[in-house]
Amino acid sequence: MNDFQPVTKPGLKVPQFGPGPVPNHVAIVMDGNGRWANARGLTRVEGHKAGEVALLDVVAGAIEAGVKYLTVFAFSTENWKRSPEEVRFLMGYNIEVLRRRRDQLNHWGVRVRWAGRRPKLWGSVIRELESAEKLTAKNSTLTLTMCVNYGSRIELLDAINAISKDVADAKLKPGSISEKTLGKYLNSGFLPDVDLFLRSSGEQRISNFLLWQSAYAELSFVDTPWPDFDRKELWKSILDFTTRSRRFGAAVDKPVKNKRAN
Repeated sequence: MNDFQPVTKPGLKVPQFGPGPVPNHVAIVMDGNGRWANARGLTRVEGHKAGEVALLDVVAGAIEAGVKYLTVFAFSTENWKRSPEEVRFLMGYNIEVLRRRRDQLNHWGVRVRWAGRRPKLWGSVIRELESAEKLTAKNSTLTLTMCVNYGSRIELLDAINAISKDVADAKLKPGSISEKTLGKYLNSGFLPDVDLFLRSSGEQRISNFLLWQSAYAELSFVDTPWPDFDRKELWKSILDFTTRSRRFGAAVDKPVKNKRAN
């Protein structure tokens, strides 16, 4: 017998989505932890602590909705600019969350993946991420990707430099590079295109997150700060997504017919 929480919550029913399909891949910028805490007279780190519960509830809600990939922005390459105290907390907190929650996620059938750069990232954080990846490698209910020490521009630069080296070493032919080739060199290259890009706390920007995969993502900017976010907020964005017309550059010609006056 274990004390893991079930995916479903008593009395909480998944809404009827449609008419379109639910998003296969949802990417989330978990924003607003610090502002949520400061508004309550608390330190920023207290806001980050409160965000842990929100993440687990959103993972559960994604599973219930049928989402197959959930990718969250846990720590960016630009977050090193924050105070040393906050950076130390976030590094340690990532370790603690992984240790506390990986068995729960594994119980739910979640596969944990990591996307990000090794340089500067604490070795202890890398070990916990890789340990969670190994533990959950055979799971297929949902892939939860933690983007830690991740930045899309530097990811693209790293990929271009790696491709350039392989061209110089005659492993690739000049002029043969395709979108598929470049995608394979990204450290997030295992991810499919983002269908729904969601950001909490009301800010309306993408903040250097999954630029390559989000070329045709539907955007959803939600006012709710991350610590107050839950599966119901996720479902609202998914419901809106399923009503949108996604044309990927195509167009449908539907001229409006003039109605003749009687």
